[in-house]
Amino acid sequence: MRVVIAGGHGKIARLLGQDLAARGDTPVGLVRNPDHVGALTADGIRPVLCDLEHSTVEEVAAHLADADAVVFAAGAGPGSGAARKDTVDRGAATLLADAAHTAGVRRYLLVSSMGVDRDPAPGTDEVFAAYLRAKKAAEDDLTGRDLDVTVLRPGRLTDDPPTGRVTLARHVPSGAVSRADVAHVLRVLLDRPDTAGITVELVGGDTAVDDAVTAAVDA
Repeated sequence: MRVVIAGGHGKIARLLGQDLAARGDTPVGLVRNPDHVGALTADGIRPVLCDLEHSTVEEVAAHLADADAVVFAAGAGPGSGAARKDTVDRGAATLLADAAHTAGVRRYLLVSSMGVDRDPAPGTDEVFAAYLRAKKAAEDDLTGRDLDVTVLRPGRLTDDPPTGRVTLARHVPSGAVSRADVAHVLRVLLDRPDTAGITVELVGGDTAVDDAVTAAVDA
């Protein structure tokens, strides 16, 4: 498969790209910083310079030519304010969807977050609350589009080694999950067109990833 990953230099994106490259697929990473080109190339990921905050639908669509799927794994990142949570976590996700439609790419995986479907708890940091609102707005924007969308909502992310075992369902208890296991789940979701149209939450667990995905589809 040729898979275009928005936010290509992010930790989850790079792990996913490495996995795809290792098995012979063609991962393409969209990055806005030229300094990140070398790292992606070393990972076996084809880097493409594209700033999703300052690009048109047509410009992004040109980078999606011949893609089999797109993955939105971008984020404004730590240290960014509420405004950029909206322009990246919502706006860029919407732009990628518009570009995918223009380019004729139906498969779209959105990396969202647990907690977006409820009001932030009292005392929640305003920037984090803005992040959750932006992620939910991105999910809502994808609803009803003529795309094959799968939404993945991971829990608290860690840099722990992968376990290959997770808890994956429409709703799961709060918890943590390694970025490596998130990347593994994304790779399996890409291989499963029958996961289109579902939204699933993800934390660490005891079920092998392939079995967890199958159970989530059958639920």
